[in-house]
Amino acid sequence: MASVHVVKKAVTLTPTVRALPSGVPAAPFLNLAARSPVSGHGHGHGETGPRSDAQPRWAGGVQRTSAGLVSKTYTTPPTTYYQQQRYLHTSVARKDASDVPDFSNYRAPNPETNRALSYFMVGTMGVLSASLAKSTVTEFLQTMAASADVLALAKVEVELSKIPEGKNLVIKWRGKPVFIRHRTTDEIQEARSVDFKSLRDPETDENRVKKPEWLVMLGVCTHLGCVPIGEAGDFGGWFCPCHGSHYDISGRIRKGPAPLNLEVPSYDFSEGDTKLVIG
Repeated sequence: MASVHVVKKAVTLTPTVRALPSGVPAAPFLNLAARSPVSGHGHGHGETGPRSDAQPRWAGGVQRTSAGLVSKTYTTPPTTYYQQQRYLHTSVARKDASDVPDFSNYRAPNPETNRALSYFMVGTMGVLSASLAKSTVTEFLQTMAASADVLALAKVEVELSKIPEGKNLVIKWRGKPVFIRHRTTDEIQEARSVDFKSLRDPETDENRVKKPEWLVMLGVCTHLGCVPIGEAGDFGGWFCPCHGSHYDISGRIRKGPAPLNLEVPSYDFSEGDTKLVIG
């Protein structure tokens, strides 16, 4: 623990006033023999006390000696603190001591062991991070998927036995009308006897149906989205009265401003070809 020593020391200062040729400082207005005035409460009795404006003798000041006038001032030297010098290590300081401590005792005997552990930890953290990212993205995409009620309307089942031959059935699927036509043998032959290469949107009848007797297509005109009328037009198929587009019995555009054939949705047959599943 640091200790504090307070020392009072007398210091002789060099005179800072103008000196006479004899070396004595010139002080024409200083009267060392002057006494302080008598106290107002002493009524003139007793000795006069020291001057209140003069520095006491114990605190120093100007004194007359055999060598002349001497100015003395007592000062207190600054406090000295003792500090201990510390090094990076706790060993005894030596001249040949290294600036960098020696950590050889703390190093692993085999660096390959630590390297393998580091690789294992990095790989494990990478796998966990990838798994967490995949789970987060999957949950986020599931929130954007369609709800159960919407998925329930994604597919529609139709009883084919309720549609007589040569008749149409119109149903609603995903907000759009769907035409289901039970074609006769004559209608099938008429659709397949047409030279499809001469059509505006060339397409064979075989590519538009999965079974020759069942024609399934969206009831939306490819011109401006109107709903055509069944069993009408110049070709015995469908006719759009909005702008005069004519479709044949296979749903192909034959006359009018419509640029494409009627669209065929995705569908399939189930339960022994007695039901039609659209979607």
